[in-house]
Amino acid sequence: MMRRSGLLPLAALLALVACSEPGASGDSADAASVPLGSGFDFYVLALSWSPGYCASEGERANRQQCGPGTDFGFVAHGLWPQFERGWPEYCETDEPLSVPREQAAALGDIMPSVGLVRHQWKKHGTCTGLDQADYFAVTRAAYERIALPGAFKDRAETASIRPAEVERDFLAANPELPADAVAVICDRRFLRDVRICMSRDLREFVSCPEVDRRACTLEAVVVPPDD
Repeated sequence: MMRRSGLLPLAALLALVACSEPGASGDSADAASVPLGSGFDFYVLALSWSPGYCASEGERANRQQCGPGTDFGFVAHGLWPQFERGWPEYCETDEPLSVPREQAAALGDIMPSVGLVRHQWKKHGTCTGLDQADYFAVTRAAYERIALPGAFKDRAETASIRPAEVERDFLAANPELPADAVAVICDRRFLRDVRICMSRDLREFVSCPEVDRRACTLEAVVVPPDD
């Protein structure tokens, strides 16, 4: 059964998405060919600043993502089906609820925790009308749809940055992205997510006032380095 929440939260397809470098181009040409989900209005792609997650969670943070030798930057927190108001979660599905470890591991470059992959499928993927392979192929395609700002690549020092500056960096790197389709999210004092709203076919960015209203209101956020 579908539940609404009032809080914001593979073979051929892999060949398709392998044509792009992750987070490099922002080109929507390939996005037009992704499997089309149903039963919701649009997607929210949540990009997590991994060092912010690790710093905020401390000892509770996932070791696959935050352990010694890890140097992730922006990773895919998840791809969430969304209604204009609220969103579905934990939906009934004929698909298995457990994601095979090998399938989760194949996403390790953009979703560095097997537990994260499995949780995102149970909570969000089951509400897209897609099977597991298609859902994660669309997740990768959505991630590759976004050009990550150069300012967040190989950061060597902790910085204090205004959320509006983070947003401007994403708008500059993705000229088609409107300001009301992106929200910068903080947790305590750390940068945690940048959430971007997209159409179900990933062709277009979508205005999402409900998501935008939940943006960080701090004057500045701490951005830990990714190395």
